[in-house]
Amino acid sequence: MAKVTLQNVNKVYDNGFHAIHDVSLEIKDGEFMVLVGPSGCAKSTMLRMVAGLESITDGQLVIGDRECNDLPPKDRGIAMVFQNYALYPHMTAYENLAFGLETAKKSKAEIKERVTKAAELLEITDLLDRKPKQMSGGQRQRVALGRAMVRNPDVFLFDEPLSNLDAKLRVSMRRRIIRLHNQLQESGKPATMIYVTHDQVEAMTMGDRVCILNQGQIMQVDTPMNVYHNPKNKFVAEFIGSPAMNMLEGTLLEQSGKVCVQLNEHTIELSQAHQDKAKGWVGH
Repeated sequence: MAKVTLQNVNKVYDNGFHAIHDVSLEIKDGEFMVLVGPSGCAKSTMLRMVAGLESITDGQLVIGDRECNDLPPKDRGIAMVFQNYALYPHMTAYENLAFGLETAKKSKAEIKERVTKAAELLEITDLLDRKPKQMSGGQRQRVALGRAMVRNPDVFLFDEPLSNLDAKLRVSMRRRIIRLHNQLQESGKPATMIYVTHDQVEAMTMGDRVCILNQGQIMQVDTPMNVYHNPKNKFVAEFIGSPAMNMLEGTLLEQSGKVCVQLNEHTIELSQAHQDKAKGWVGH
């Protein structure tokens, strides 16, 4: 279990492109955090920085109680699931699951125990003797997920892992990943999960909290329900929800001590919950 903290993190490439702008984000122990945003918003870049696959230009990354800016990926206590499965084609599912543990010099008994447990949880026991080419896309992704599980990481990183699956399989795999998170919580060995997606349905149904990004900046971090009902700015309001929230131009004015909005020939009094906030904008 590990908290992940990004403090004033920036990413600037050699060509001068500023991909991530002064991002600060705290992901709690055992939390399922979803990073969501349009293509090019730098959500995958942020995930790769946590993984150690991208360097940090400025700022601080802390996983657990360790600063990880210059720590190699293998020493960060993380496991990553990629969009393209990244399985070894010449190995069986069992060998793919066991490979990382063998590299870490674990005993054969421990490897077998961990692989068997992961296979049972993901319902891939009958696939262990098959090679990737003999499996469907959903089966390969479950093997990729199992390969991450057997490492017993503190932090799971998911980089759009369901993008290559059809709609029905995506729904099924969402349930499996959520169930995995819940089962790890119940087992007393919860793992922090950071999940990148451009699919707002995935974001809103899977995350404990959602971090919405745009052009390398955080727009809002909140629970799915709060993001939906109380968007922090216009970008969030238009990005979250299907169909998108309608936007109308109007004028704020004060009548009889109450703030109203004038839309063409109509004048509408704002709800009590918005009166105090809106008063500062009257006349602007």
